[in-house]
Amino acid sequence: MSPRPEEAAMRREVVKRIETVIKDLWPTADVQIFGSFSTGLYLPTSDIDLVVFGKWERPPLQLLEQALRKHNVAEPYSIKVLDKATVPIIKLTDQETEVKVDISFNVETGVKAARFIKEYMKKYSLLPYLILVLKQFLLQRDLNEVFTGGISSYSLILMAISFLQLHPRIDARRADENLGMLLIEFFELYGRNFNYLKTGIRIKNGGAYIAKEEIMKVMTNGYRPSMLCIEDPLLPGNDVGRSSYGAMQVKQVFDYAYIVLSHAVSPLARSYPNRDSESTLGRIIKVTQEVIDYRAWIKKKWGSKINLSPELDNRLKIRDQIAPCNGEQQQSRDSEPSYNQRLALSLASTQQLSSGSSASSVSSLSGSDIQHSGMKFSMKGTHNQGNSYSPVSSGGMRQPVGNRGHHQYNRNIWRRKKHRDSLPISLSR
Repeated sequence: MSPRPEEAAMRREVVKRIETVIKDLWPTADVQIFGSFSTGLYLPTSDIDLVVFGKWERPPLQLLEQALRKHNVAEPYSIKVLDKATVPIIKLTDQETEVKVDISFNVETGVKAARFIKEYMKKYSLLPYLILVLKQFLLQRDLNEVFTGGISSYSLILMAISFLQLHPRIDARRADENLGMLLIEFFELYGRNFNYLKTGIRIKNGGAYIAKEEIMKVMTNGYRPSMLCIEDPLLPGNDVGRSSYGAMQVKQVFDYAYIVLSHAVSPLARSYPNRDSESTLGRIIKVTQEVIDYRAWIKKKWGSKINLSPELDNRLKIRDQIAPCNGEQQQSRDSEPSYNQRLALSLASTQQLSSGSSASSVSSLSGSDIQHSGMKFSMKGTHNQGNSYSPVSSGGMRQPVGNRGHHQYNRNIWRRKKHRDSLPISLSR
């Protein structure tokens, strides 16, 4: 599900159309991209985040709304002005591509956060691999947005950065590290070992787990640390996970994913009846046919318009989609192994790892706060204590209640329009 060049080309066209309208109103305004499109960590159905910098006493939301309607840039009923929000924005859906766009005014935090993420992407070359899989995992469970009970992309990225910073194995940060093992270890840490009640996450100064009492001392406006407490590395006193009221639901599905993947790579997996019909990663991640059709439509329409900037080209090297649930893999378009091939091989190779002692990166503050019944998985180098590796029995396993199935969130439906050629009928967002 990683970005493709034609998808980037399509999104640049969307940005250009909106920027043209803005420049017509305010020729000196500066339009900048932030968020997932800026970092290259976006899924095919992700939104585009724009910020407009200019000299206004208050954000001219209504003026821009009228201009967008006049130029037919957005679908008429999709434009919404959220002027009462903490950060006032305009939300719209592009008329031609149905890509969703959020526009804010004079907000620098998003641009700074994008630069911050890019720095860590250079430091940890494995970070994009983890993020794209995790974003797809949460998307299909409707847990990728704060207002739906999930966590924000920024929170997820900071969790992944902390995971790599504090990993007990030094080799976990190498470019050739086993990606499948890292994914399982991530699910283990945040699904069962991390103490959400007492511990917060700190990224700055090399990273640390810190008592929530310490974080509360520097928090502003009388706020208390949230359940998922992540200290903002760019804004001291701000808790990035403050609005993530469904953090425990995310913890629950992470635990589920850990059990399923550990099950899949155990020696007993060889005897599973569906072993040949389902990929290891396909046990927790599915890609809907609507999304596959949408990507094919984009490739057909924008494939001939690819003209990448050097910076964007570097961010799009990881570009082959995760294979559908039948385990089929597409051939990589460059000399490097495809993203899905590398992750699939990594997951498969975990079966061959020998057991060994594992140092826990979770301090005494961040031990598991929930006791789990049944047998416990301990894999080499995981964020766990002990060195046993006991697969769970091969009996049936139910998803937690919080997991809404292997279906992507379908809150926005594509509608066939006369001016479109072979546009997919519906698209899960």
